Amino acid sequence: MDILIADDHELFLQGLQFVLQSHFEDTNITAVKNYTELFNTLQNHHFDLIMTDLAMPGANPLDALNKMHSLLKDTPIIVISAVFDKEIVEKTIEIGVSGYIPKSSSNDLMLSAIHLVLAGGVYIPKELLDEAATNQELTSELAKLKELAQPQSPKSKDKKLTPRQIDVIRGIAKGLPNKLIAYELGLTEGTVKVHMTVILKTLGVLNRTAAVMEAVKKGYITKEEAGL
Repeated sequence: MDILIADDHELFLQGLQFVLQSHFEDTNITAVKNYTELFNTLQNHHFDLIMTDLAMPGANPLDALNKMHSLLKDTPIIVISAVFDKEIVEKTIEIGVSGYIPKSSSNDLMLSAIHLVLAGGVYIPKELLDEAATNQELTSELAKLKELAQPQSPKSKDKKLTPRQIDVIRGIAKGLPNKLIAYELGLTEGTVKVHMTVILKTLGVLNRTAAVMEAVKKGYITKEEAGL
């Protein structure tokens, strides 16, 4: 197995490398210290897993994650960061990362999260799940997100959008931002973001425009609703 790890704090980078090499046998670990080195390395090597800090020199973090995800659709990406802001976590999940691990996590928790991601799952921090526990719709969407991340069976490939997800698609087709879609549907903005993540994965697309086009193609919304 080949793992790429990225962090601009050398002490943490060395510690992470030691933990991974101690736990995973026959694993090659490549360590880089910024986004420039990361993308240069990705040009010449394939990796089975990428673990990266957010705040590093060389790029805007969310732009870098978008670029990584578009280049490496089948490679799981885990963010491991000292920053825990629910909005940032939700944005990374919306982009398509497979896990967000706070740096304050224990080694055992981090390794458990890595195993979950390597098995095809999505690791969602406890802090975000605590919010979901008070929001039944968000809980349902997070469960669907985990299900969609599992290796696909013939049945899972036939997943359909729910009526609520179609409502979200209609809002996207109108050009509404998440905040206004949330207002119109009586939801929190975070719930709309998770809906959006599930929609993208269900439709097999990477962005909102492609989601609207695919929704028209599959008959979820009309061309008129999509403004076509």
